[in-house]
Amino acid sequence: MTESTSPPPPYYARHIFFCLNERKNGEECCAQHRAQEGFERCKQLVKEAGLSGPGKVRVNKAGCLDRCAAGPVAVVYPEGVWYTYVDGQDIEEIVESHLKNGQVVERLLTPPHLGR
Repeated sequence: MTESTSPPPPYYARHIFFCLNERKNGEECCAQHRAQEGFERCKQLVKEAGLSGPGKVRVNKAGCLDRCAAGPVAVVYPEGVWYTYVDGQDIEEIVESHLKNGQVVERLLTPPHLGR
């Protein structure tokens, strides 16, 4: 009889990636929509809420996530939930609802058909 082992817990409970890609050729990109501000606001809010660190939440920059038409975008793992946000209030809602309490913010979901 073989012994079953379960995988170790993830290093982070949730990981949010913000597309900060900037296209030099004038094509639509998240950087044109203040993505850096969204990233910085999220990082600040997560830290202030005591949500950052191992076993909690990690906020990361990402290159192109290939969802440019919906920009700016962020994606939360392990759930794989894609968000389109407009301002700091949207970021606050994502942090409070999803990153802190595990509740998806339905109104900010990126439409599934929007890609590059």
